Amino acid sequence: MSNPYKDAGVDVEAGYQSVSLIKEHIAKTQIHNSLNQIGDFGGLFPLQLDGIKEPILVSGTDGVGTKLKFAFMLDQHSSIGIDCVAMCVNDILCCGAKPLFFLDYIALDKNYPNKVSEIVQGIAQGCIQAQCQLLGGETAEMPGFYAKDEYDVAGFCVGIVDKSKMPNKQTIQKGDRLIGIASSGVHSNGFSLVRKILQDRQIDPLNYAFEEHTLAKTLLTPTKIYVQSMLQVLKEIPIKSIAHITGGGFFENIPRSLPQGLGAKIQTNAFPILPIFEFLAQQGGLEIQAMFGIFNMGIGMTLVVRQEDVKQTLEILHSCGEKAYEIGEIIEEEGIHLC
Repeated sequence: MSNPYKDAGVDVEAGYQSVSLIKEHIAKTQIHNSLNQIGDFGGLFPLQLDGIKEPILVSGTDGVGTKLKFAFMLDQHSSIGIDCVAMCVNDILCCGAKPLFFLDYIALDKNYPNKVSEIVQGIAQGCIQAQCQLLGGETAEMPGFYAKDEYDVAGFCVGIVDKSKMPNKQTIQKGDRLIGIASSGVHSNGFSLVRKILQDRQIDPLNYAFEEHTLAKTLLTPTKIYVQSMLQVLKEIPIKSIAHITGGGFFENIPRSLPQGLGAKIQTNAFPILPIFEFLAQQGGLEIQAMFGIFNMGIGMTLVVRQEDVKQTLEILHSCGEKAYEIGEIIEEEGIHLC
């Protein structure tokens, strides 16, 4: 007996197999007694408010963007899920929020269960790093909409913070210091430009050796998740503001964490610019000003603290395994000023 839905390109049986394969990955992220099972129409999460006087829920959503093209090139899909989680949880960290749960959405031309399982394995790993639960998700098989063997992935997270403990950028003053935490690489931003540079220079990232890997593998390095280290800092230091350095680099993101009338002077020699950015600047003929307005340049997150809190903040971050640096100061001139 023919199956008209399968004839149209949607394999329901493959969907069932995908669900079966991803169950073990999802189970590893469980942090509370679960009230729901995979296949339910909604994800249920028991909210624990012990010690929180004024609970504020903080939400964030994002995708991975054209970095996915490098996953397609290498046919490696596990790390891309970490990127998806990172882009969401790092954003809500800027409000001081502890991530609670995460949901994913995977849309693809054809449901290959092993590929879906590999993607979800990465998402689960990202959730473990972020200390949150993978509560549910959706896989959509959309034949004729996506190119063969391609897909998109997006995520949504919810966190919680006590209102009294949220960073408040209105407390920032001239002379406060900016601390930068190292990135793991390009993270998940600027890849449309990366791909254009490689295309214009006729560089094959699959066969171009870069450091200890191919260029493609270097570019696929997953986005760093800062949850564990940042929550530790937030417990001990009165952080005034936090910025996640994503698309738009320093020039777009740091000003979002500053009050009107103030800016930041950045010492570009205070931290190592990663080799991948030096490579992209050289191959693309890009000036340093442009690079800092597009990429993270080796700094994935910035914090504004009082001058007297710099030493302790750096000590906490280093004890958590982060590479962190004092990279600048707050000045009475709006914008970002590179020195």
